[in-house]
Amino acid sequence: MNIALLAGDGIGPEVTAEAVKVSNAIAEVYGHQIEWRPALTGAAAIDAVGDPYPPETHEICASSDAVLFGAIGLPRFDNDPSAKVRPEQGLLRMRKMLGLYANVRPTFVFESLIDNSPLKRERIEGTDLVFVRELTGGIYFGERGRKDNNNTAFDTCTYTRDEIIRLARKGFELAMSRRKQLCLVDKANVLETSRLWRETVQSMEKEYPEVTVSYELVDAVAMRLIQWPKGYDVLITENLFGDILTDEASVISGSMGLMPSASIGSKVALYEPIHGSFPQATGKNIANPLATILSAAMLFEMSFDLKEEAEHIRKAVNQSLADMVVTEDLAGKGKAYSTSAVGDYIVAQIKN
Repeated sequence: MNIALLAGDGIGPEVTAEAVKVSNAIAEVYGHQIEWRPALTGAAAIDAVGDPYPPETHEICASSDAVLFGAIGLPRFDNDPSAKVRPEQGLLRMRKMLGLYANVRPTFVFESLIDNSPLKRERIEGTDLVFVRELTGGIYFGERGRKDNNNTAFDTCTYTRDEIIRLARKGFELAMSRRKQLCLVDKANVLETSRLWRETVQSMEKEYPEVTVSYELVDAVAMRLIQWPKGYDVLITENLFGDILTDEASVISGSMGLMPSASIGSKVALYEPIHGSFPQATGKNIANPLATILSAAMLFEMSFDLKEEAEHIRKAVNQSLADMVVTEDLAGKGKAYSTSAVGDYIVAQIKN
């Protein structure tokens, strides 16, 4: 397995190091070989070569079987509105150049941590949903600019039918492997792009007669995610709506440090934790590595069809949670373990 390793910024290098340790342990147990191919991205790449996604990094990613990604971003860029080059530009360009058009983000709860959630146990128990978010179109990639002496700004949201079809197909296929329920999230009562989304998905229903399809407005879904998240199975949506709703859904589990994600393209897929670079924790060995380790589990399953290996990782993670071998964000009044200690514990569980 040739896997590009983009550690990125902030806590990215620390949490990806633990995912590498766990992946190597799985490879040892099951007789696989992994070639890790490190590359620069984000602020680290800007500092090194002035480009958040250098051509050399793209070549490594494009020629690999999969990409494991940490996080990007630093406050010195966030706090400077005039910055011409930003780490996030590298992420958007990477998605576009690698054709990573579908972000698959699961939300589920761990029984041992269910009371960590800000939501009541009876509302979230049994939650197991997946968002499939369109990643390379919409308002983030549309025409933008300023006019009227910089006093008016505009961002244009544009979608083609083909972009919608390929994203929706991923959602339908995922629903077929799960509970066969699909929800399209849109704003079809206001937006023309949403009307195109809705009519396109409606035209695809006959191809998947076993899937029950519902259509809900984004504001209603934002409310229902908090009221009754277990009512959802697979949700598909456009780029901006998906960006907002997936972060909202992440609080259901009780910690952003627990949720993995995948970004799928036609040739290569990228796997990453949903959290950011958390620069305040950089170098302190306190960051939660579980989301990155679970992203590695998704990598084994989705890019290499190694379901047993993926489940082995998930069981080891569940054991660390049950035994409360966790970092300070989950420890409460109990003992807080370091990032590397949590990784070591999971490796030991895998080898045992």
